[in-house]
Amino acid sequence: MHAGEYTSRMSVEPREIDLLITGAAELATAEGDGLHAGERMSEISVRAGVGIAVHAGEIVAVAEDAELERKFRASECLHARGGTIIPGFVDAHTHPVFAGTREEEFELRTAGSSYLEISEKGGGILSTVRGVRESSHEVLVAHLMMRLDRFLDGGTTTVEAKSGYGLTPDDEIKSLEVIAEAARLHPVEIVPTFLGAHDYPAEFRDKPSAYVDLLVEEMLPRVAEGKLAEYCDIFTESHVFGIEDSRRILTRAKELGFQLRLHADQLSPLGGAELAAELGAHSADHLEFISDAGIDALAEAGVVPVLCPLVPLYLRIEQEAPGRRMIDRGLAPAISTDFNPGSCYVQSMPEVMTWSALRLSMNAAECLTAATLNAAASVGRAKRVGTLEAGKRADIVVLDQPSHRFLCYEFGRNAVSAVVANGKIVRDRLGSKA
Repeated sequence: MHAGEYTSRMSVEPREIDLLITGAAELATAEGDGLHAGERMSEISVRAGVGIAVHAGEIVAVAEDAELERKFRASECLHARGGTIIPGFVDAHTHPVFAGTREEEFELRTAGSSYLEISEKGGGILSTVRGVRESSHEVLVAHLMMRLDRFLDGGTTTVEAKSGYGLTPDDEIKSLEVIAEAARLHPVEIVPTFLGAHDYPAEFRDKPSAYVDLLVEEMLPRVAEGKLAEYCDIFTESHVFGIEDSRRILTRAKELGFQLRLHADQLSPLGGAELAAELGAHSADHLEFISDAGIDALAEAGVVPVLCPLVPLYLRIEQEAPGRRMIDRGLAPAISTDFNPGSCYVQSMPEVMTWSALRLSMNAAECLTAATLNAAASVGRAKRVGTLEAGKRADIVVLDQPSHRFLCYEFGRNAVSAVVANGKIVRDRLGSKA
């Protein structure tokens, strides 16, 4: 054997890797590590007969099946059986730390009660606060782990998770410690957010300024000292934290090193979007009542609008976020479930995509970008997750559908066949082979 022939044979020896995914009709993904805005939200890569090679938790190659099978030898193989491969979903707005549910409020709304009417009678957020305060750390962790399992079942591999149902220093710390423990135990990546400014607790209803003082002077510094949250969020609305209190709380949070998020213009055109732009927030969420000035402010500041399109349905209000107008004005919306026990008990990102298509006039590619890359950017993870590209974390979903368009088209059935989180197969209806 000549030396050149020997070298040639050595060069084509397959590389040993952890996982190979092949057999898809289509692989669909946005590309890049930053926001896709306006027309660019529709510019996704759609390729037939393409698979993914995974090793040590990362994507090492995205290429045609024949090329992957020639270059790699995998410990495990997944055959997509003619389905579609997409990135794992990123749910950029959730409230998953709670005990007890609020189905009775759902029936009150179907009978005509409004969100504010239920809240004024002691329901709403404050009813969940009682459950969190009365529950142990261990009980809350068990509940959260179960909910994270359900996120995975639907293809969600990254979740932004808020506190906000404790509303005392100790109970908010407890909630964030629950999030931290679940993040260590569960394959879903969790982005922790402090939402002590979710509502005024019952004991501060007659002295709201004292609760703002507590947030600014004690709660925020304690959370920062414990490094328990990356973000600080606030419910900026006329019946809770108005513009000036929101500005004070968020300014202090920014001084302490938190990134900012806002529940903004959900129930009224208060100007929360403009405040988010003024303070350089990563996201402004909900935005059903955003003004044209608010849209312009978000666009100029590069703030991500995180839309929660199932919430108006749950609350039985007609006003919906102007998703189509935002995209046409050059913004980069993300979409989310807003999973919580009161106003949206839903964990399925595909259902959010369908509703975004039907009610916000977004096409399938825009919905996919909003549920993956733009959502990842809104939580500071776009360099790691949200697309299927070499070097990204291997968060991958295989669907039993022939194209990404079926995600919006087919409603009410879980089409997820397999989920890979951080390079590990964590859900598998396909039957992986070693």
